[in-house]
Amino acid sequence: MCYDIAFTTSIESIFKYLPQLRSAGNLDIHFDSTYHKIGMSYPQWPVIVNNNGLQLEKYTWGPIPKMLNTAEKVKKQRQLFLNARSEKVLENGTLWNAIRHQRCLIPATGFFEYRQIPGWKNKVAYYIKAKEQDIFFIAGLWALSNSWDADKPERIPTFALLTRSANPLMAQIHNGGDNAGRMPMILTNELATAWLNEQLTDTDIRELLQYELPAAQLDYWPVNSVRKVKPDDAAVIAQVQYEGLPALTV
Repeated sequence: MCYDIAFTTSIESIFKYLPQLRSAGNLDIHFDSTYHKIGMSYPQWPVIVNNNGLQLEKYTWGPIPKMLNTAEKVKKQRQLFLNARSEKVLENGTLWNAIRHQRCLIPATGFFEYRQIPGWKNKVAYYIKAKEQDIFFIAGLWALSNSWDADKPERIPTFALLTRSANPLMAQIHNGGDNAGRMPMILTNELATAWLNEQLTDTDIRELLQYELPAAQLDYWPVNSVRKVKPDDAAVIAQVQYEGLPALTV
């Protein structure tokens, strides 16, 4: 699953791809660029929602559903809700189906995934980004969640990032673990705008979620592990040469 993302450019770059965001309030959002944030730290992140027009906000990554009704449950299980499988959005009885009309976009400049190499002790981390533009949009769902924070007892806006079955490139990179063969639900700019249309029917949602980003539209290279504490700078996404690393085929 996708737990590691980056936003290495300025927040203003979002307006280049969604110019309709240039409305009252959207120019005041501040967000420092970052080369890596892990979902399990439950960071704040810029998201786009439709609230009587497209709005750029900062929400916290990681919903806290009502079933997590104690601080202990939140600590142990919240990470299970960082990502939402796109196949569950229209499945009756799921959390994601219940909030399917609370749609959002998560802008990113890249994400990280790990590749399992037969005979190698450690997996190899890859940085993956769009080839033709500096940012891309991932489909998401948002919800108001109990914060379980003694200093902030009010409900807070949170989001989950949607994933889908991997395209041929990502199937080779994300090839190990319980959730192998997944990738973020990346949308074209046109589909990203459509995702926020408040009038979408379930049929429309199903059609949008069928989209698979072509592998040829992604750039990628191996990097050092991002699960180790390090400065938040360009070294995080610097390409690393691994001797004997099998090539990927696209």
